[in-house]
Amino acid sequence: MAKAEISWKRTTAEGIRLQVYARHVGREWRFFARERRYELWQALPEPPLEDWLALLDSVQRRIQRRLLRPEEEARVKQSIRERFPEAALE
Repeated sequence: MAKAEISWKRTTAEGIRLQVYARHVGREWRFFARERRYELWQALPEPPLEDWLALLDSVQRRIQRRLLRPEEEARVKQSIRERFPEAALE
């Protein structure tokens, strides 16, 4: 995977396991998901809060390892606040 991609796994409310990844394009993050390894990645136009929080956690860890710039954390938090105003962020 490229440096601008972060991936993780999660389970939906229906019990379906998904592989999810986010790609950094310009100043925005684009999300993709698939169920099995050899299926095609499907774009997620409106990713849930759970995916945004997983991305934020990954971005924070990559900043500590100096793989991302510190400004990226503020951009991700701003995106979360715009989409989910009820979400409690630190």
